[in-house]
Amino acid sequence: MSQMSILPLLNRIAASQRIDDAWDRATGYFAALGFGRVNYGFTRFKHLKTIGDPDDALFLTTCDADYVKRYFQGSFYAKTPVFRWAEHNSGICTWSWVRRALEAGKLSAEEAEAVRQNAAMGIVAGISVSYPEVLSRSKGALGLIADQGISTEDVEKIFAEKQEEILAVANMMHLTIVHLPQLSRHRALSPRQREALEWVADGKTTQDVALLMGVSPAMVEKHLRLAREALAVETTAQAVAKGALLNMIFQRIPEVAQAAR
Repeated sequence: MSQMSILPLLNRIAASQRIDDAWDRATGYFAALGFGRVNYGFTRFKHLKTIGDPDDALFLTTCDADYVKRYFQGSFYAKTPVFRWAEHNSGICTWSWVRRALEAGKLSAEEAEAVRQNAAMGIVAGISVSYPEVLSRSKGALGLIADQGISTEDVEKIFAEKQEEILAVANMMHLTIVHLPQLSRHRALSPRQREALEWVADGKTTQDVALLMGVSPAMVEKHLRLAREALAVETTAQAVAKGALLNMIFQRIPEVAQAAR
């Protein structure tokens, strides 16, 4: 795909109204290059050396359920060299350095074991993208796993030819996703809970919100309590902040997404 022909794809990703749409359009491109297995993670709640509550993080994958289970079991993902690279760097790289570091004995015992376990699952070559940390507690990364039969050397050839395209698609997908509502069954808000939070964010009192929503103050308090519970926070101020960070308030939620909840 030439730089000119990739522009329509970038525009389609940018026009996506749901996270799934942006994801499907980007991963279709990656699959055509030989990376049918793709992992993407993003959190706005990074804390010290952890990604925060997993329910607050967004994780997307095209891998099968067995791989996902093994990837997260015992925080296996955090032991891999490519994850640790993504934690401390931004940009794009192939995984060739992992093989060189393993052969040179430069990986820790834990990292070396993670590499061997990945190899047992057919994961031996790929590309990582680590996004710049615009906010102090946010972090996002993308991993492209080479298909079976594609060697490290093959990936290097693909990378040499397609690096800028891959990075452009990865960046557009990421920038689109982080501005879309992060909807999940773990952090779902009803339309009325969302409306109540939006009015509070506008500085309205409980009495004001009751009049605006046409309900009793007690009902407003109920909506806010359920919103706090859904977002796993203690105060309404925290609920407003978290809802805004997850793009769950002041957003035009797609009808399809609402129905799916």
